[in-house]
Amino acid sequence: MSMRTMSAGSGYRYLLDSVARGDLGSGMSYYTAAGTPPGRWLGTGLRALEGGPRLGTRVGDDELRLLYAEGRHPRTGAALGRAYPQYRQGSGRRAVAGFDLTFSVPKSVSVLWGVSPVPVQRRIWEAHHRAIVDVLDLVEREVAATRIGTDGVRQVGVSGIIAAAFDHYDSRAGDPQLHTHVVISNKVRTTGDGRWRALDSRPIHAATVALSEHYNAVLADHLTTTLGVGWELRDRGDDRNPAMEIIGVPDEVLAAFSSRTSAIEVEKDRLVADYLRAHGRRPSARVMIRLRQAATLATRPDKVLASLSDLTEGWRHRARNLLQGDPGEWTGRLLDRSSRQRPVEHVVGAVGVKQLAVQVVGSVGERRATWAHWNLHAEASRQLRTQRFPTARVREDVVAAVVATAEAMSVSLDAPEIGPVPEEMRRADGTSQLRPRNATRYTSQALLDAEGRLLEHAAATDGPTVAAAVAETGAVLGDGAGRALGVDQAAAVVEVATSGRRVDLLVGPAGTGKTTALAALRRIWEAQHGEGSVIALAPSAAAADVLAEGLGVAAENTAKWLHDRNTLRAGQLVIATKRPSPAPTPSIASPDRQARPTRRCCWSVMPPSWPRSTPGVPSTSSPPAGPVIRRWRTCAGSPNGGRRMQPCDSATATPLPSTATSPTTAFAAEQRKRWSRPLTLPGGETSRTATSRC
Repeated sequence: MSMRTMSAGSGYRYLLDSVARGDLGSGMSYYTAAGTPPGRWLGTGLRALEGGPRLGTRVGDDELRLLYAEGRHPRTGAALGRAYPQYRQGSGRRAVAGFDLTFSVPKSVSVLWGVSPVPVQRRIWEAHHRAIVDVLDLVEREVAATRIGTDGVRQVGVSGIIAAAFDHYDSRAGDPQLHTHVVISNKVRTTGDGRWRALDSRPIHAATVALSEHYNAVLADHLTTTLGVGWELRDRGDDRNPAMEIIGVPDEVLAAFSSRTSAIEVEKDRLVADYLRAHGRRPSARVMIRLRQAATLATRPDKVLASLSDLTEGWRHRARNLLQGDPGEWTGRLLDRSSRQRPVEHVVGAVGVKQLAVQVVGSVGERRATWAHWNLHAEASRQLRTQRFPTARVREDVVAAVVATAEAMSVSLDAPEIGPVPEEMRRADGTSQLRPRNATRYTSQALLDAEGRLLEHAAATDGPTVAAAVAETGAVLGDGAGRALGVDQAAAVVEVATSGRRVDLLVGPAGTGKTTALAALRRIWEAQHGEGSVIALAPSAAAADVLAEGLGVAAENTAKWLHDRNTLRAGQLVIATKRPSPAPTPSIASPDRQARPTRRCCWSVMPPSWPRSTPGVPSTSSPPAGPVIRRWRTCAGSPNGGRRMQPCDSATATPLPSTATSPTTAFAAEQRKRWSRPLTLPGGETSRTATSRC
């Protein structure tokens, strides 16, 4: 499931572009009509519309226009609260009319649906629709809310949601791709005073991944219940997460019916190659998402309307060649083999819930420095996706138990309430309306300990150095490949080489010359400490290749290097690149890998969100006097593309607090916010390069 916002005005029209036209009620079948079925109304919020459409009824063109283009009652045209705001043309701002949740079945389900006989198609279609209803039920109970009060300070409940659902059969390349656009209206009625307001978008965005994982899981449950199919995890490449697919549907068949994906992958690979040439390194996970989106748009063909009958005939013809036989018979054999698969009532006891919660917290902590309820919910669904449950509510109960236990294991970063909250400002479950629901930020004690050890290393200045004269001379000579250093690069190199800190951090956007500066640092260090005294590490094998080429020394994957438990000798310098994504894990900064006075080992991995998410808590009422990390920032006015690296002076450097414990006072949380603000870097993707000396 994916989510995108839909703008007011003409934003709704794309929903009608593929809808079949004609007198469908006089016998014209959706199966034979060119196009897709008209939309249908969903959501219990329909009950709040007096004289409005009922659940499951057809969405009319005028109804869609009134609600989503104008924010009015879809039948009477009466205003539903305030009108959508109008923004100046060219401002880049648009009023949000709704949220398009697009539910796409896994590729193996689409292929099975596309080549199966009509009765099997219908059962797959119904399972898909039931899974959508299950997800919307969760949205209404746990996600949907609105805001009232000055600046929307209170988050309150709503009387359900209103949504229009439009089914689609195929991809733009004509392959089977059963998916449904469910557009949730931004108009909701408040439960307290009955007034119509806007849906609070914050929980919708926060819960999107969790809702996607929940849909995939309950869809698998429904299909196992109705068809008896089994499921397995399949790899989808380096930049995509593994997906659950039906056992017995070959990868070759999936690939043959994924021509749209193939075209996107080819274009994405071209964009990645261009990025490598331009930046000298592979794109980060965030940039990779943007490149994939660009590839999707660049390869997007026009939509061709066809009937489901014609599409199915074409798919079956293609499948006959791929399967070397009749697709209907292949479907029958697959379902016969799967007939013994049935969901079971999973009883997950306290021990099982705790074990799952430990896995959830560990997995989330590998990727994030902080997390919230919906991050844990998504991971709990992933951990349970191979298990089948008889109903969506049974699955939800188990996931909720795991999430609650995982939250209890985590360390809250939110300030406690410092005063009583009036009863009228509390929800039914007792929580305060002054805090968004399920928005508490968490971390783990293991991450706090790891960050504390890194801070201790950053404060220590007993590491090996290079003589100032050697460093300054080397900075003048450049990187050894004919590239001279700018003033800012030379200052950074000299500072790192002579500081004596066990950990130094170099921060700057792409294109500011970090690799060039580090290549010069490598030459300077080896001039005093000898060949082989510099170790280069990167987060992936591909990134290691790029780093090795830039520095002129062999580089390794950080995880592999740690796994092999390589030893370090005195005087060595570790140069590691780190892109903003995962948090410092206990294995990276574990006690047995800490530096020692006679045999020092200082790891160059920093929290990618540092200092924003560094959860240090001072123990007194005065500002923390923890170590000051010298951070390099970009400034305007340099010959290096208008950006350069410059050391913060001690007066402006951000002091980072030392190690922390769980927050127990309002002051502690306020200090965390005050002393953990990020350094804003203008323009471009921020990558991080840290250096350590051992």
